[in-house]
Amino acid sequence: MTYRSTVNHAQMAAMLRSARRPFVTTHFKPDGDALGSALALGRALRALGAEVDVAVAGPIDRSILGLAQPGEHRHADRGPVEPGPGCDLAVVVDTGAWSQLEHCRDWLRANASMVAGIDHHARGDLVAPARIVDVSCASCTQVLVPILDELGASLGPGTRRARHTVAEALFAGLATDTGWFRFSGADDRVFALAARLLACGVDKDALFRMVEQGDAPGRPLLTARALSSLRYACGGRVAVMRLARADFEATGTRVDDLAGLVNEPMSVAEVEVSVLLVESEPRLTKASFRSKPPAAPGGAFVDVNHLAARFEGGGHVHAAGARIAASLDEAADLAARACEDYLESGS
Repeated sequence: MTYRSTVNHAQMAAMLRSARRPFVTTHFKPDGDALGSALALGRALRALGAEVDVAVAGPIDRSILGLAQPGEHRHADRGPVEPGPGCDLAVVVDTGAWSQLEHCRDWLRANASMVAGIDHHARGDLVAPARIVDVSCASCTQVLVPILDELGASLGPGTRRARHTVAEALFAGLATDTGWFRFSGADDRVFALAARLLACGVDKDALFRMVEQGDAPGRPLLTARALSSLRYACGGRVAVMRLARADFEATGTRVDDLAGLVNEPMSVAEVEVSVLLVESEPRLTKASFRSKPPAAPGGAFVDVNHLAARFEGGGHVHAAGARIAASLDEAADLAARACEDYLESGS
């Protein structure tokens, strides 16, 4: 299946407008963009009179929990989280991969004709008759904006310090998926959208404090353990860090305290790729891959989406993830070997 758009913005908006009891969900363990996309769409549709069911599953980083109001969404640590009776449209945002939808995969497959997808990732296998996939967008919330415009949805009141608005949820996704506008995907369109959302009342300072300065006390200790495990590969071009389950126990942290940790070694000039390996089970390791943009326009860089695909994962060219069916030590060897093969072959 070719993972591409099958409808335009106006057609997607028409489907959303006609739904009376839509179900909105995203990938397991939602990040800022996933949760922001689900909340923004839910708020916009509620304002238009729909009875919206926003549901997510998996650990959620405590720093983004404040994006939602109490009772605004359903959350299950593991799932299942499926639509209730009367659902007439299921919308999946920020993913097109069955592997990331364990919490509602069976229902979606059984009701494929009423599934719509909105995404900005290059790889996906979600069978949705109607979907919009725009890989040129830096976040899924950016993909949502023209759809919301077609709906005539209000993004915000235009007053300073407006909380829990459509605009705030959109800005949260845009900011977190661009590393607060530092990543290469933050182009002129991203800054133009950010300006528009700020004009709608988003308080970026309060949002930054909540999202980026709300770590648990054990987070610095966890970071220290990850950095102490740091090993360089491929002549220093690749940094590999490891965290075992015992590290979380010793620091009083959880997997939802990991946001951004994989980026720590990227401050080293020679490092082109950073890999963070986290032990999920004795023979299951979660791998996060990050790479730097080219040093000069048109220059070479490492496509970590390609690296993650070697382990049946995926994501973006500079940020991707996968699950490796191996122990932590074995996964470190496999990841280093995959990076070495890529750098030697150039792909």
